[in-house]
Amino acid sequence: MAGMATTFSVSSASPILSRPSTLSSLSFSSKSFILPMRSLNRAPLSHRFPRIMAFSSNDIKVGSNIEVDGAPWRVIEFLHVKPGKGAAFVRTKMRNYLTGNTVEKTFRAGSTMSEAAIYKETKQFTYKDGPQFVFMDLTTFEETRVNESQIGEKVKWLKEGMDCNLLLWNDRLFDVEIPITVKLTVVDVDPGLKGDTAQGGGTKPATLDTGAVVFVPLFVNIGDEILVDTRTGQYMNRA
Repeated sequence: MAGMATTFSVSSASPILSRPSTLSSLSFSSKSFILPMRSLNRAPLSHRFPRIMAFSSNDIKVGSNIEVDGAPWRVIEFLHVKPGKGAAFVRTKMRNYLTGNTVEKTFRAGSTMSEAAIYKETKQFTYKDGPQFVFMDLTTFEETRVNESQIGEKVKWLKEGMDCNLLLWNDRLFDVEIPITVKLTVVDVDPGLKGDTAQGGGTKPATLDTGAVVFVPLFVNIGDEILVDTRTGQYMNRA
């Protein structure tokens, strides 16, 4: 309708439209009027409408997420091949997000496929409830419960208050990313001997406050805070 306009704002940090929550009377003028809208508590658009993009095999690169045979895969290696005879093709090595299996697969050059809609949600690990680990969205205070089997060996590095990334595909949680470096406290270790220094050789097993056991230098004692690489489980240095 001529002379009528609806105002709303879109936040660049979220896919949800931000709408005024306070109702007021409509004001009319010869130029425009403001239509108040009520804020609705809805899930992010990325949850309700997963983005599935079609692209060509020619666009494949390391890190591409694609759907093959109804499953999400991550490309970890690729090679575009153009033989002297025959059609060009793309040779890839891919890892299945759900199973962890790695396979080699060849695609005809120019063939179309769907991008796997993989997205992350950053949430804080708050507490453990039986066999489940509870993560909270600090913006909405929504809790997500994750079974220990879904986290796997990484549970030994989880500490309350730690920010983690929950990975989802088609609204299905399939993995939890933890920080690469974590700061943990030594709760049990043989005492250091006089003369043990940071330059000294040798290691000893130490139990951390999460229950994990790592090998530390001889000078490390109970109560020390240390940094650990969660990818390798190795001691890095004292915090």
